[in-house]
Amino acid sequence: METGEERRQRQVLILLILLEVAQAGWEPRRYFVMEETESGSFVADLSKDLGLGVEELAARGAQVATEDNRPRLQLDQQTGKLLLSEKLDREELCGPVDPCVMRFQVLLQRPLEVFRAELLVGDINDHSPEFPEREMTLKIPESSPAGTPFPLKKAQDLDVGNNSVQTYHIGPNSHFHAFIRNSEDGRKYPELVLDKELDREELSEFRLTLTARDGGSPPRSGTIQIHVFVLDVNDNAPEFTQTFYKVQIPENSPLGSLVVKVSAQDLDTGTNGDITYFLFYSSQETGKTFELSSLSGEVRLIKTLDFETISSYELDIQASDGGGLSGKCSVSIKVLDVNDNFPELTISSLTSPIPENSPETEVALFRIRDRDSGENGRMVCSIQDGIPFTLKPSVENFYRLVTEGALDRERSAQYNITITVTDLGTPRLKTERNVTVLVSDVNDNAPTFTQASYTLFVRENNSPALHIGTISATDRDAGTNALITYSLLPPRDPQLALASLVSINADNGQLFALRALDYEALRAFEFRVGATDRGSPALSSEAPVRVLVLDANDNAPFVLYPLQNASAPCTELVPRAAEAGYLVSKVVAVDGDAGQNAWLSYQLLKATEPGLFSVWAHNGEVRTARLLGERDAPRHRLLVQVRDNGEPPLSASVTLHVLLVDGFSQPYLPLPEVAPERAQADSLTVYLVIALASVSSLFLFSVLVLVGVRLCRRGRAASPGRCTVPEGHFPGHLVDISGTGTLSQSYQYEVCLTGDSQENEFKFLKPIFPSILDRESGRKSEGNPAFQNNLGI
Repeated sequence: METGEERRQRQVLILLILLEVAQAGWEPRRYFVMEETESGSFVADLSKDLGLGVEELAARGAQVATEDNRPRLQLDQQTGKLLLSEKLDREELCGPVDPCVMRFQVLLQRPLEVFRAELLVGDINDHSPEFPEREMTLKIPESSPAGTPFPLKKAQDLDVGNNSVQTYHIGPNSHFHAFIRNSEDGRKYPELVLDKELDREELSEFRLTLTARDGGSPPRSGTIQIHVFVLDVNDNAPEFTQTFYKVQIPENSPLGSLVVKVSAQDLDTGTNGDITYFLFYSSQETGKTFELSSLSGEVRLIKTLDFETISSYELDIQASDGGGLSGKCSVSIKVLDVNDNFPELTISSLTSPIPENSPETEVALFRIRDRDSGENGRMVCSIQDGIPFTLKPSVENFYRLVTEGALDRERSAQYNITITVTDLGTPRLKTERNVTVLVSDVNDNAPTFTQASYTLFVRENNSPALHIGTISATDRDAGTNALITYSLLPPRDPQLALASLVSINADNGQLFALRALDYEALRAFEFRVGATDRGSPALSSEAPVRVLVLDANDNAPFVLYPLQNASAPCTELVPRAAEAGYLVSKVVAVDGDAGQNAWLSYQLLKATEPGLFSVWAHNGEVRTARLLGERDAPRHRLLVQVRDNGEPPLSASVTLHVLLVDGFSQPYLPLPEVAPERAQADSLTVYLVIALASVSSLFLFSVLVLVGVRLCRRGRAASPGRCTVPEGHFPGHLVDISGTGTLSQSYQYEVCLTGDSQENEFKFLKPIFPSILDRESGRKSEGNPAFQNNLGI
């Protein structure tokens, strides 16, 4: 099956053939110049001939390309005139071919146009006729009749037309004159014609001068000396079996190959029948290429042939016998072309780099050439698959390498294109040329952040100008288009003073805290960061940033209860009949920090009587550790420490005063603060006397009221006396006032007296739980029935 590459080559070949056919009728522009004209001479006004202005020619990058790629012509970009770059030698350019035509093209770009043109190089008479030798010998039998022609050696003139050899003549003599014979191929051969019969006995030899003269102005000439020997009679001259030999030889024939063998016969015998062959006339190039055997008449190859240099040779071979008679034949040797020349590829223009995102763009303009002929000289041009480029044939074997569409530098910044030119000879020869095309960057990609959003953590109380994080973005473009500048965008919250909180390094995206942050004042804030490249026009993008302030243990616990700044200390009353675990009081504290920094623990640091009271570590409840005894001191001072769980931990301490009482009859004396000064002790004594009197008065009033109530109840035949408990909560209860505190119960003080009790008793700090009130009452009733009866419950 036909592969993709073969199909593509076949398509390009068909396009090339159609293009050549379409251009077959185009007449190229023709100009004329004489050879040896000085360099810089005027040839033509291309600006006028092409109908384009000088500025347009320069803008479209006009240039001149010749067949052999030698800069023989130049285009003056300022005037639009075509000038000679060097002296032209017609003989070097064309040799014997007349007329001498040098083909060239004028290339214009944007859009691509190719104008074909021909420069005819006129010949001047700058070469004189030259004979291959200065002297030649001619043997003529004395019996030759008048009018007998004898061939002479031909002169060669590199000029053509009228400037080539036109006439031959012999110097004054009485027996001969020169005659010019025209061959079928148009060449002129001189002959010596006998005008008068010879007599060897009278004159045995002659010395003549043959002059060849061209038709130039002034004419040039060359001469050769002819030495004529008059021989005795030789009846038969050698005769060739063919007067014209036509042979073909491949140009790659090896040296020593037999080209042709000529043969002549002579009917005479002896020395008059011995035949010798020699080249009667040959050019210098012919003599270097072929060798003639004088005995056998074989012509062999002694120099490598090149069809592209010389495609044919003409030989004149003479056969002479020993008697001086001779015959002549001509040999035409045609060199057959073989596919021995690789295709040639010449790049006229190359554009690199190419901006990305551009539409169809011409990358290169090049010309292909094969010096072979026929099928060997036909070519197919192609590039590899898988690249966004294509070849478009133009005129005169020119091709345009163009992009198939917009290129993307981010996908591929460089393309290595291999242009392959293959001929159709056998075997096929190909030439490859690598072209590197760079794609220049266009700012078509906005910066992209490495994350969709950023979350940064900053511990409070940070030092100013602290680096808190880095915002990073990338840009797929290159060069200045990929350089990114970072900036802070205006916050959406108008109340957020972002400029006083953070700053950003515009070059690397590093974020810095401008001042110390306080978790308790600002726990989090959000803003946006913009990334802008330096392209034209500049592209940008943005990303949200959230900054979370982490708490530091910078707040010590604060005690809410008992108050430490009160004018009088708070004293807790505890009955001596209290059981172990009796709730004395509760230390309530809060911490302004959060998390584990706000986890509080309580510890009893110092007590008047160690082991009597304990503090629960998690809720700050102060309870009795054992039963109270008569020996226990009535006044106690407890130092409780509240400590958080931060690192390092912070703490606060509070002092509790506890008074052990036996009953209501015992006066309540608040525990004063330790006062070493005497003045403070006197003041406290006065306060104690007043307090004792007040308590005593209140106690007597309460007894009278209770006795009266008791008597009323007995009169109504009521059930045994009971304690009157006010409904609802005691107005002076203590409640936890913060969400993070540890006081979770409400307390009230209840005072009950019975008429038949022998002494007053108190009931302290009974927790009020609506759900478990009945259960608590039942438990206490079962545990101490006597105490219950005493209280009248």
